[in-house]
Amino acid sequence: QVELVESGGGLVQAGGSLRLSCAPSGRDTSTYRMAWFRQGPGKEREFVASIRSGYNTHYTDSVKGRFTISRANDKNTVYLQMNSLKPEDTAVYYCAADRDYSVRYYSDTVYDYWGRGTQVTVSS
Repeated sequence: QVELVESGGGLVQAGGSLRLSCAPSGRDTSTYRMAWFRQGPGKEREFVASIRSGYNTHYTDSVKGRFTISRANDKNTVYLQMNSLKPEDTAVYYCAADRDYSVRYYSDTVYDYWGRGTQVTVSS
């Protein structure tokens, strides 16, 4: 089993920055695809970004140029650097892990493990 623990959320003003962390435990996840999803108030959960190894990354259009997903040198801990935050980025952010490299990286159904989420609130 893999446990994912997110941290780094909080309250920030529009234009500010936050860095989320996802710390896996229980198994080496260095070869897994890791991703961030978010669920805003009254909205469905949506894909934000994913990373496979250190170089293969994907982003949803609304965060391109503002968010950066990365992995620590040990390739287990995953980060989401969020800059130029907007009120519409307000959501609970979830870390997810896919052990099978599904091509449908944007679909929450392919991920095997999930964290409990961390709240990000952006005030206007």
